[in-house]
Formats: sequence, structure tokens, C-alpha cells
Amino acid sequence: MNALKLLSTLGLVGLLGGCATMDQLSRVGEAPKLSAIADPTAQPGYSPVNMPMPEVTPVSYQPNSLFSTDARGFFKDQRAHKVGDILTVIVTISDSAQISNGTTRQRTSANDANVGATLGSLFNSKVPAIGADVSPSGGISTGGSMQDGGAGTVNRKESIQTNVAVVVTQTLPNGNLVIEGNQEVRVNFEIRDLIVQGIVRPEDIQSDNTIPSEKIAEARISYGGRGQITDVQQPRYGQQIADAILPF
Repeated sequence: MNALKLLSTLGLVGLLGGCATMDQLSRVGEAPKLSAIADPTAQPGYSPVNMPMPEVTPVSYQPNSLFSTDARGFFKDQRAHKVGDILTVIVTISDSAQISNGTTRQRTSANDANVGATLGSLFNSKVPAIGADVSPSGGISTGGSMQDGGAGTVNRKESIQTNVAVVVTQTLPNGNLVIEGNQEVRVNFEIRDLIVQGIVRPEDIQSDNTIPSEKIAEARISYGGRGQITDVQQPRYGQQIADAILPF
């Protein structure tokens, strides 16, 4: 049974490896293709945001006024506020973390009991003939030692500065906007891919229709690439499988 499972696994690995190899061979000498422009809500795996929301406050007007009480200007607001509108996200990530800790524990114990001397005195008082045969040097000694130590260090530094245009894909009941954007830039045979997703408040959108990335709730920012350089940096599929299944 185990041999059958092993053969099945090896066959599947070979099939997947063959498919990956054929796909890579079909792209020899060609630049990686850009993704087609499509509706983000129609992509596989997309699901609308469903969160508990407060009650919607109805729009009210002052007597003899042409503008609602929550209006932000006398003219039409050009900032994104409905599904399909576009705004620019200023992605600024500059953080670092340095953590270092160490732990040391040590415990030592020792016990010594002279059993021979104790029994010799007892038998000498009760049975002198037996007590004389008990060696006073006999004894029991116990001891124990335990030592434990550990150390850990984290040193991380990340910095990203770029802009990306995103599309409003959903309007939540409280007025917040769900945004999503994907930007691809191809240079020679390498594609730089940037994805931004999250929830923003209309009040945080600036007058130039931009919003800083730190004001995006549930932010999902992905910055990576694909192409010939990325393929070289990735380990081969056989090595990845070996790293996953080898116990040492």
C-alpha cells in the first residue's frame, strides 16, 4: 500500500514537473506576457466584503438650503465615491525591526546518605554480632544537573515607495469603499507586479484623489515579480518537494 502511494506521488510529481518544463520551454526567447485587463470582481477567488455595519444615516437638509448637511463643498466632489471610480494609493512602507533575546536556566542538586553507619549503630545496639558486619562506610549518593539555554535574533528592514491607481469595487453600507488595483511593468524579460487591496474611508481621500497606504484598513499589498530572473532565483521543483518531505 505504501509502495503504491509512493509510486502515485512520484508519478504526479513527474507529471507536474513535465507540465512546468513544457510551459517553460514554450516561453523560451519570449518576454513574459502581461495579464489582460479584467473586472476584479469576476476574477477567481473574489468574494465581496461582508462585515457588520452601523445603520445608514439618512441625508438631511437645512431649511431653505440646496446642499445636504454632509456636503464637503459647493461643487461636485471629484474624489472617488462610487463603484468604478479610480483613486491613487501612495504606497509608503518603511519599517524595521530588531529583536534579540536570550534565556538561560541552570539547576544542580545533590544528596548524600550514609546508610552503613546508620544500620551499624542500629544493629550494634540490638544484635551486636550482625552490627559488626555492617560497614560504616556504606552510603547512597544522588545528584542531578540540568541546564537549558536559548537565543533568538530578528533583524528586518523593508522599504517601498511607489504609487498605484486602484478601482472602487464595492461600497459598504456605512459609506466605506473597497478598493483593488493591480499594476504590471515589464522591463526586458522581467515583470514587476504590484497589487493593492483594502477598505478606505471617503473622508481620508485627499483633494487630489489620493490616499496614503497607512490609511487603508485590511490592507493587502503584494510587491513581487516574475520572469527570467525570478525563475533563476527559485529552486527547482524537485528540490522544493525534497525540502517538504525530508525529515532532516
